[in-house]
Amino acid sequence: MSEVAVVAYGAGNVASVQFALERLGASVRLTDDPAVVADAERVILPGVGAAGYAMTRLAELGLVEPLRAFSRPLLGVCLGQQLLFERSEEGDGVRMLGVIPGAVRRLAPEGDLPVPHMGWSRLTPDRDDPLLDDVAAGAYAYFVHGFACPDGPATLARADYGGAVPAVVRSANRWGCQFHPERSADTGATILKNFLSLPC
Repeated sequence: MSEVAVVAYGAGNVASVQFALERLGASVRLTDDPAVVADAERVILPGVGAAGYAMTRLAELGLVEPLRAFSRPLLGVCLGQQLLFERSEEGDGVRMLGVIPGAVRRLAPEGDLPVPHMGWSRLTPDRDDPLLDDVAAGAYAYFVHGFACPDGPATLARADYGGAVPAVVRSANRWGCQFHPERSADTGATILKNFLSLPC
């Protein structure tokens, strides 16, 4: 049975992530303890809301360095994906975990599409990766976000929302999903199952 530490730092919908993982047979520990995170088999960093608040909470709890140093599979979800990058233009600018190069910017879709992006969008894989095994091109995922990560070498899959939105990213042992896999039906369950199967 895979063991997962879900970082419960007051900026994520940890209960729905926990239940989605448990449905797949994982043993889940909700934690804000840096030592537990550092020793975990694998880690999920969820996130909802503002990057500045999230980084402040991670710093207050002593979680910034354990997350930066974590060497086994780590998955950032929604805001958690954005926190993997170097900085965000939110507010006056926010320094983030910096494990993937680039800056997160306010979502600015072409046309009259509303921001935040809320709803189902299709995924277009860019390259093969174990996290995306059995995820078909055009599969739907559920998004809720007003900022977007830079589209670059880390991008594994994109969504189209008045322009390309990096939907899945990876750098070394760190992956991110801009969407909510725990709310993305079969697509999300497949991605979470794949994450649980990644070698540690």
